[in-house]
Amino acid sequence: MKVTLIAIGDHEDKYMAEGFELYAKRLQHYISFDMLTIPTLKKKGQSKEAIMQAESKEILKKLAPADLLILLDEKGKEFTSVELANQMQKYFNMPGKRMFFLIGGAFGFAPEIYARANQKISMSKLTFNHQMARLFFLEQLYRAMTILKGEPYHH
Repeated sequence: MKVTLIAIGDHEDKYMAEGFELYAKRLQHYISFDMLTIPTLKKKGQSKEAIMQAESKEILKKLAPADLLILLDEKGKEFTSVELANQMQKYFNMPGKRMFFLIGGAFGFAPEIYARANQKISMSKLTFNHQMARLFFLEQLYRAMTILKGEPYHH
């Protein structure tokens, strides 16, 4: 199954980009992995709802009906690293060829995205900026893969 992380937002600090590349490269050893960035669609004077709708439209263009969509959302289920690894194994056992994880824009997700999602996962009760959320998720995804393979990274 191909795994893709979609993130909204186009501002990338150099040190963050290096972290993204490091974990994306490590993940290639375990899974077919890709990252997509949808540029921020904020326009001066545009409402929060209009921004979320524009982002939603761009996200939905990337998905096929059979794709698995998991939102990284503060209202989602929290997992330990071992539980996330076990959940990933369940996803891998599901039919379908593509799995998408989604980090939303500054205002969260439009109702259409919540309706389309197969699951919501919370990374923490804390709030992270989108770059940090992306890096933390990549590290946890890598950690999950090493746990599934019985490798020592987790400890």
